Amino acid sequence: MLLPITLTLAAASALLNFWLATRCARLRVGEKVLHGDGGNPLLGKRIRAHANFIEYAPITLILFALVELALGASIWLWVAALIFIVGRVGHAFGMDSDKPSIGRMAGILLTWAVMLGMAVTALYAAYTGTRELPAPPALAAHA
Repeated sequence: MLLPITLTLAAASALLNFWLATRCARLRVGEKVLHGDGGNPLLGKRIRAHANFIEYAPITLILFALVELALGASIWLWVAALIFIVGRVGHAFGMDSDKPSIGRMAGILLTWAVMLGMAVTALYAAYTGTRELPAPPALAAHA
């Protein structure tokens, strides 16, 4: 299978995105808010939690796909994907609080750690390979 980790992470991200959206939608319906946050502080926090996910998920998914294509699937990549999702869930719950929270802080730190780790790994893959253009491990098996 091509890119099993990225496919799993993309599916988990889509489900998480749906969950974040429904958290906002339930409040919107309950408070009869069509646009913005309607002055509801909890809705404002949930909108930001959803937007924050949308800000970080795309680049992280792109990095996962490219690293998995370049280096192949590995246990550390599975672990990084799990850490990313756990961090994003923690962040979402932490955003509901009116005070600084462990969930929010841990969520963003885990997200940053995974994103930066994937960026460094992508640079490593790009600049430590040979000048040849071999098939990526995920594609080599299909050749």
